[in-house]
Formats: sequence, structure tokens, C-alpha cells
Amino acid sequence: MNKASYICLHRLHIYAYHGVYEAERIHGNDFLLDLRLKVDVTRAMTTDRVADTVDYAAVCSLVKHEMSIPSNLLEHVAGRIAEKLLSAFPAIEEVELKLSKCHPPMMETEVEQAAVMVCHSR
Repeated sequence: MNKASYICLHRLHIYAYHGVYEAERIHGNDFLLDLRLKVDVTRAMTTDRVADTVDYAAVCSLVKHEMSIPSNLLEHVAGRIAEKLLSAFPAIEEVELKLSKCHPPMMETEVEQAAVMVCHSR
């Protein structure tokens, strides 16, 4: 029987410059990223070797790099990150990603976070 296994990274905090408004591109904002990566960790469970799993430090480095490239839309950034993760790490079968912008500028209401969720698979 094949069981699914996941590597999860929660509340990765990144300061970046995404948004459709000029002020967002100048002043930036806080973003939170949650990742759930479907990865077969069976071998790593017995070998205790990073080479037999996905190195989440390398995942964080890739995410931070992609977040440093400004985009108008969270959807664009999230989709780009998901595709790059699948391309860079062949062991990842599926990426579930939630990207939240903290305190986004809204015209007439106070919103704590705006978020987009994407799911990409091979």
C-alpha cells in the first residue's frame, strides 16, 4: 500500500514588493507563505539522509528568490513559485501553496490578510 507523505512549511515570513498600487511597489509589505509538498519520504525515513528527501532549506531559498521578483498579482507569484519548485525538485509530486499579503490596501475596509491558494502537480 502506497501512503502519501508531505513536507510542510508554515508561515514563512518574507518582506517583498508585490501589488498593483505604486505604494506597494515602493514600500513593500509582509507576506506569509504556507507550503505543502507531496514527497515520498519513505527512503529518508530509513536512511536519515537529506539526499533521500527534499531539502527544505533549499526550498526556502528558492521561494525567497522568487518573492524578490516583483509582480502585480499574488496569483502570478504563487504560480511562479509552484512551477519553479516542481522544476527544481524532481522528488516533489505536488505543491500546495498559500500566499498571504498582510494588511493589503483596501479602499473602504480593513482586511488583515488577502491570500491566494494554488495547487500544482506533475
